[in-house]
Amino acid sequence: MKPVIALVGRPNVGKSTLFNRLTKSRDAIVADYAGLTRDRHYGDGRLGTREFIVIDTGGFEPDSSTGIVKEMAKQTKQAVAEADIVVFVTDVRSGLSAQDADIARFLRQANKRVILTVNKAEGMVDSPLLGEFWELGLGNPHPISSAHGQGIRSLLEAALEDFPEDEEEEISAEDKPIRLAVAGRPNVGKSTLINTWLGEERLIAFDMPGTTRDAITVPLERNGQKFELIDTAGLRRKGKVFEAIEKFSVVKTLQAVADANVVVLLVDATIGVSDQDAHIAGYVLDSGRAVVIAINKWDVIDSYQRQMLERSIEQRLAFLKFAPVLHISALKRQGLGPLWDAIAAAHASATCKMPTPVLTRLLHEAVEHQAPKRGGTSRPKLRYAHQGGMNPPIIIIHGNALEHVTEVYKRYLEARFREHFRLVGTPLRIEFKSARNPFLEN
Repeated sequence: MKPVIALVGRPNVGKSTLFNRLTKSRDAIVADYAGLTRDRHYGDGRLGTREFIVIDTGGFEPDSSTGIVKEMAKQTKQAVAEADIVVFVTDVRSGLSAQDADIARFLRQANKRVILTVNKAEGMVDSPLLGEFWELGLGNPHPISSAHGQGIRSLLEAALEDFPEDEEEEISAEDKPIRLAVAGRPNVGKSTLINTWLGEERLIAFDMPGTTRDAITVPLERNGQKFELIDTAGLRRKGKVFEAIEKFSVVKTLQAVADANVVVLLVDATIGVSDQDAHIAGYVLDSGRAVVIAINKWDVIDSYQRQMLERSIEQRLAFLKFAPVLHISALKRQGLGPLWDAIAAAHASATCKMPTPVLTRLLHEAVEHQAPKRGGTSRPKLRYAHQGGMNPPIIIIHGNALEHVTEVYKRYLEARFREHFRLVGTPLRIEFKSARNPFLEN
């Protein structure tokens, strides 16, 4: 599981600037889920091969008791609870404040690993002004400049020192179980579906120790195929029976999606596609995971509602056109057989092997049928293609002047490849590599 770093501090100390620096983009994921009411954003970051999740919070006043400030404090406390590492951001230019001392007191009681950073310290590594921050009792202050990028790498190395570098893994190994995550908004029926699967298959479920938190994976086996169910619904063990609690955690969902081979995106038929569904779907797509859309509670809506729901899926989840849509009822155990078939097909597509001779032949046939448009004085020449990765499948096309290939033509090529290899339920990424022209250097 990816480690989680929460950025905490009083207002205007540069937390959002640091968030931008760590994620290299703004608002990579906006969490507008129920209960997340104020200024709490999630994003992905990377240091070498190590990936992590960053939480940006609002200005923190631990003892606030009224209005929006109270809500912001509540969200920050939740972020601290979700985090593995807390980065406490202070401001060297405005100096130490009573509010900083209040936050430090709260963080010491939270029993979390805290790294104290002093922001806006460009060119002030040896400044005596840093000395007063020792008073907070949180150890060595790390001078950084979020705006200029100074001290950021050493900060991350300190934050991630307890987390080993990720090892590259071969996803194509046939004996490995399919890692399956069920994601969706609260109360959509994730727990019901998971409990139905466990009861229907009559399996002994047990806890497998997580890495950075109490992440639970449940082994399943169906028709000889092994699955590893990654909990996003809040499964907890009570005796020999799992109690499923609809306790929704954004971090848990992001970690489960990142760790999965296939994601079942569960949508509530009685509500339709919500903003939350669209955000989760967008993250699944960005992560390159295979995905199956399951419409739960299909049995309780009438024909008009079904028509409106299908239109809503076409509009709001248009970027998941490759994903199969299944209609199920987790409570009544309807449609679960086809859902399992779709999960298996999505995984097979995501780990499909594409031989270079076949890809190159398909590429030449596509160009022969419809050549790419000329870009300026030259027309792109697509020479050969090979596979560059799995889960998601990546096809790398080599040639000349490929920077002129349009998005429309790229989608045309994707459709040809998808049709031949019968790819369903998985994103397909196409990358272009142009040959270097030695004459341009003279």
